[in-house]
Order: sequence, then C-alpha cells, then structure tokens
Amino acid sequence: MTPTGRDALLKTLSDTGKEWDIIVVGGGATGLGTALDAASRGYQTLLLEQADFAKGTSSRSTKLVHGGVRYLAQGNIGLVREALYERGLLLKNAPHLVKNLSFIIPNYHWWERIFYSAGLMLYDLMAGKLSFGETRHISKKQLLQQLPGINPKNLYGGVVYHDGQFDDARLAINLAQTCLEQGATVLNYFKVTGLMKDYQQKISGVVATDTETGITYKLKSKIVINATGVFVDDLLQMDAPEKKPLVRSSQGVHLVIDRSFMPSTDALMIPKTEDGRVLFVVPWHDKLVVGTTDTPLDEHSLEPVALDKEIDFILNTAAQYLTKKPTRKDVLSVFAGLRPLAAPQGDSSKTKEISRSHKLLVSESDLVTITGGKWTTYRKMAEDTVDMAIRTGGLQPKSCKTKDLPIHGSISITDWNDHLYVYGSDREKVLALVNENSDWGNKLHAGYDYLQAEVIWAARHEMSRTVEDVLARRVRLLFLDAKASIETAPRVASLMAVELKKDTAWQKEQVAVFNNLAKAYLLQS
Repeated sequence: MTPTGRDALLKTLSDTGKEWDIIVVGGGATGLGTALDAASRGYQTLLLEQADFAKGTSSRSTKLVHGGVRYLAQGNIGLVREALYERGLLLKNAPHLVKNLSFIIPNYHWWERIFYSAGLMLYDLMAGKLSFGETRHISKKQLLQQLPGINPKNLYGGVVYHDGQFDDARLAINLAQTCLEQGATVLNYFKVTGLMKDYQQKISGVVATDTETGITYKLKSKIVINATGVFVDDLLQMDAPEKKPLVRSSQGVHLVIDRSFMPSTDALMIPKTEDGRVLFVVPWHDKLVVGTTDTPLDEHSLEPVALDKEIDFILNTAAQYLTKKPTRKDVLSVFAGLRPLAAPQGDSSKTKEISRSHKLLVSESDLVTITGGKWTTYRKMAEDTVDMAIRTGGLQPKSCKTKDLPIHGSISITDWNDHLYVYGSDREKVLALVNENSDWGNKLHAGYDYLQAEVIWAARHEMSRTVEDVLARRVRLLFLDAKASIETAPRVASLMAVELKKDTAWQKEQVAVFNNLAKAYLLQS
C-alpha cells in the first residue's frame, strides 16, 4: 500500500534544491483532480491544502453527480452536455461511490407532465450512451407508492428521471489516495503564505508553512496552480495586490432530517420554488438531505454559517410537499457551503443566474488560476488546467490519462445498505483491523453503524489529523447527526491519540475544538 504517513510525505520536501514540475494550491475537488491529472501524466506534482482535504465547499454539496437540469432550463447546453459526459466517467471510474438514483418531479398541474417530460427527454438524449436511464411518466398511485410521505392533494402524477449520487468527501479522500499512487505528494494542513518570483517576476515557487510544526518551506516549481475555490482571490492578491476580485461567493445550505419524512429510495425534485430555485429531498446514508439555497455573500470562510432565512426557506418549501411537516427541532444537522462563482459585471445579486462553467486565468507572473465549475466536472476542469499549465510553464507535453483511470477503492458495489461500501476495495482491509484489536469492531455510537476500526483506518491510511477530519469527512456523522457526533468525539480523540502519538492534553483540546465547531451544525428549536 502506498505510504500515507505524514513523516514519509514530508521527506519529499527535504531536498531544498528540488524543483517540482507543478505545485497545486488547494485540496478540494478541483485541486485534487488537477494534482491527479498532472501526476498521472508523469509530472512531479505537489499539492498543498491549508486545512483538510475537502474541508470547504467540496464536502458540502447536495451529493449529486448530475448534468444540471436547472442549467438546461437556462439554455446552458454546453455545460449540461459536458457534465452528463463526466457523470458517466465518474460512474465508471468510482463505482463504489457513485450510483444511479431516480428523481421524481411531482406534477400538481396537468401541463407539468408535458413540460418537464420534454426537457428531461432532451436531457437523456444529450447523455447518449452514458445515459443513466430513460425519463418516464408515473401515475398518482405509482408516485404515492414510490414517494411515501408526499403531499397527495391536487397531485396528477409525476415524471421520473435519472441522475447520479455520491459521497463528496469520500471521493475527495480517494482522489488524494490516487494522487499518491500516481507519484504525487499531497499534504493537508500546509498553508501557502507567499509566492516566490524570479528576476523576470515570473512565479518560481511558493512559501508554505506546515501548520502542525510551524516549519516554513521554500518550494520551487516550474508552474504554480491556484485551485483554492472561494479563496482564489487570496492567492491572486499575493501575486498582484491591486488585482480586482475574480470570485463572488454564493452560499448553499442543506438540512438533514430523518428518513421517516420520506421513506423512499427515490429522490424528490422540486423544480420551481417561490423564488425560482430548485430544491431536492435526497436519501443519503439513511437520512434525507434537503436543499439547497443560493445566497450571495460578500465574504467567505472555512466554516460558513446558515442564515435563518435560508433555514426557513428550506423548511417552508419542504412542508408544502411532505405530509409530515419538518420543523427546526427535526433538523439533525445543518451545513453550509460556498460556491466560487466568477464575479459578475453589473447586478451581482442574482447568483443563481451566474454560469457554473469553469474559467481559467493566467496572470502576468504565469500563475494559473482555475475557478467556477462543480464537482461533476472536476476531471474535465483538471484536464483543461493541466493543459494550460503545460503551455504556460513550457513543460514537455503529455496526454491526459484520467478518462480511464480508476479511482482508489474502485469496485462494483452489490450491497448499498452496508455502510462500509464507501471504502470500496478497502472494505476488507478496514474489517481486518479487528484482528489486531477486537475492541475496534465495536460501534463508535450506539445509534450508528460506524466502527472504531474506521477511525484507525482514517488515521493510518486516509491522512486524518484531527477529530473533525474523521467525524466530518472520513465518516460523515457530523453532517448526518451533529448531536451524535459530539457524543462520539471523546472516543474518536482517544483512538486517534494512540495512532498519532498524542497526549491527553491533545485529546481534550481536540474534543473542545470539535464540540465548538459542531454546535454550528445544530439548530435551536
């Protein structure tokens, strides 16, 4: 197995004279995808992430791998076609994390059946041989059977279409592991604090600090790629302080509620809400994820907070479609993510109308910046970014390999009800840890199936450094049930302390820090 220990990865930085081909700044979907593309082509690649992989936007999505029905309605045919193609590649390359999911649009007016069917049949046609399934009509009786809990009043029937679902943070971790297998070095908790330039004022590397040790490194590179999502302007400001903002952040909020509100294996898609936004109710890890919002923000952070008006909007909209009305006390967890949208000209209040297409920028110093896009198209974004980096940095051209590159863990899943499915081909190795210590076969929390062995695996093989890393992004308990995650934190800290050789003071600090963070995922009824 490829080494994932931090000490081993840090050794690759010890040669002060080494020049990397490509340094990628940012460990979300775009940065990880870019590092994987570069490494798989054979370039010496280093990725640096200031926090944990997928700490920001990339762990806070609606959990959909989709072409974007909303973008089709906006007439953005190119983006939808590209996303549908990439959706098919993701299902092929990460079948342990991506699955086909049926979405149902309930029809409460007679004309909706014709209207939505026409658009969705075009959606299917654009997917071609990578289609996930044909759009079809279902009767009111069928709909009530498939979506128990849906409001039957004035219901005519529904339209069923197919799209993809995935676990976003788990895919990010598997991408990081695949990067390592392809020869890259990837490091979390490594913050870039400056850019180095040569006598021509071209970027020649980065200054970065290991936030665990406080040690600062000067790292040389032929090209530097800015893939920091909503933080791209921070790096652009380091390069050129007078630079105007490239990104305008938009916040998306999701609520997680119990599966009893809609005990179905299908998802509900609400195509038009009172303010024109799309809303989903999606089954995920035996819970329901309800969202999302689209709220323009003037500032960004690693831990964005849901606004009361966003929470009320989601609850009020869901209540119109569900017979059992969710309230604030029913919310198990609330999480917010920020989308990096290209800063618009003119009226910037309508972020839902800004294109999600990705954009590439090369500054005068040859800093390559990638922004925009979405999870589904991360691979294509990475390909375009590395192609640009090759031209900008004068690297020897090499063709992209990622269309047919299996992602770590890739294996067909036969039992989606086994929560360990997210480990794919690693599942048996996780379970084998129980042979080392039988206690690791015990649950972390009485109400959930997560095992202590998963904490050990996360620390040894998935580069987890904190309690939050485990409970938020290796197992998804913080996102599924914030209260349960707080109850679990002490046990996770104890298990990690042994693996990472930390003392009791570290454990106490970790629990305190996590509890403070997790409180923001709880709603006061």
